Amino acid sequence: MQSEQSVVIDPNDPGGSASPHGLILFDGVCVLCSRGCRFVSKRDRRGYFRYVPIQLAEGRAIAEQLGIDPDRPDSFAFVAHGRASVKSEAALRIARELPRWRGTWVFHLIPRVIRDAIYDLIARHRYRWFGRRDDCMLPSADRSWET
Repeated sequence: MQSEQSVVIDPNDPGGSASPHGLILFDGVCVLCSRGCRFVSKRDRRGYFRYVPIQLAEGRAIAEQLGIDPDRPDSFAFVAHGRASVKSEAALRIARELPRWRGTWVFHLIPRVIRDAIYDLIARHRYRWFGRRDDCMLPSADRSWET
């Protein structure tokens, strides 16, 4: 996949072209993924991010557009202004939106193929290393993260 890809999403929904919110699409049963969302939420002072598990109907539809198997997700995604990124590019785009994490742009000096290989290694072992929930972790009704 290229670094960014267009997705079909309601323009007013989080991640849509007219929305003031970015959307993080994550594996709701992955402990590492939900902890990552909590980490972002605690640093998101302006309330920019919204969260949708891949396992929900809304998340499944976006995941399928991005080539992510909702039943066996191997990545997460970040969607803003109707454009989506996955794997390491998604992580770096999210970090650039957080105070004190904007300096992560320097990781773009590492070729994406190498960044994504490291991402894939962690993704492949994430359940074994960090755990897996029996039930999907759900954000609040407005798709923000309850802290």
